[in-house]
Amino acid sequence: MQRRSLLITLALVAGGLPCTAPAQAQAWPSRPVKIIVGYPPGGATDVAARLLAAELSKSLGQQVVIENKPGAGGMVAGSYVVRSEPDGYTLLMGASAEVTIAPITVKAMPFDPMKDLVPITLVGQVPFFMVINPGLPVSTLAEFIAYAKANPGKLNYSSFGNNTSNHFAGELFKSMAGVNTIHVPYKGSGPSIADLISGQVQYTFDSPPAVIEQVRGGRLRALAISGPVRLASLPDVPTFAEAGLPGFSGGTWFGLLAPAATPAPLIAKINTAVVNVLHSPEMRVAFAERNILVGGDTPVEFGQFIQAEVSKWKALANKVGIVAE
Repeated sequence: MQRRSLLITLALVAGGLPCTAPAQAQAWPSRPVKIIVGYPPGGATDVAARLLAAELSKSLGQQVVIENKPGAGGMVAGSYVVRSEPDGYTLLMGASAEVTIAPITVKAMPFDPMKDLVPITLVGQVPFFMVINPGLPVSTLAEFIAYAKANPGKLNYSSFGNNTSNHFAGELFKSMAGVNTIHVPYKGSGPSIADLISGQVQYTFDSPPAVIEQVRGGRLRALAISGPVRLASLPDVPTFAEAGLPGFSGGTWFGLLAPAATPAPLIAKINTAVVNVLHSPEMRVAFAERNILVGGDTPVEFGQFIQAEVSKWKALANKVGIVAE
């Protein structure tokens, strides 16, 4: 069951129902805006936030600054934002980890993303490549699935750790492909990829920056990408739909959210400003160069996207026995 706050906000934005503080929306921004990022500098979420902030500062005529508040898989930043004033001056660049996965995998969440935050827009998505050790006698996704079915329980896949985004992607793949493989959790992407290259595990799901050079160098073989389109950086790698597994999706995403009590007219105004920047040629090129699929949807659409992600991962967790820890 979806939470009341999110539904009310979606209804306000979609239906244009009256909301308090229209003057506040008209005046925004009259001072600097903060975007809080729950991860250290340098990652995809942080990079996208900084690109967005730089262009927003130009278009709004007010400084938009990034504050990194890493910790607890994005929940430190989320907790900070939900306690902030709902005035449009403190926003969260939320990611899949704390918004849609943590509520399923963490017993004691310090906030409820569905209740305490309101969506503004999806900013970007970073799809996962499915990559294998090139020693496996397969060249396509269909061949891999057939090989895994012929060798049940003999293939291992690595992840960043239990209950992480690529662990969930791996379990979703097993469920959809109907294969029996073994999950091996690591402490991060680096050791996961190192053991994949050495043959300790046979496949994984990881982001473009982690695998592209390894694929180009022949140390890994990419079978498919989880996004809706191929990436220009590896144009020969098909999408999962093209490779024969339609409906599979995985990877990370990030988007702007605000404290739940932020007035709907203000949410709409922020959305317009951000979407205009995201859809500019400059931002499209900047995101594409970093293998980020650009977003830029409405608050209603972003809310529906979040709901769909939560439902998908909750159903998967129930099916395969992933429990909150």
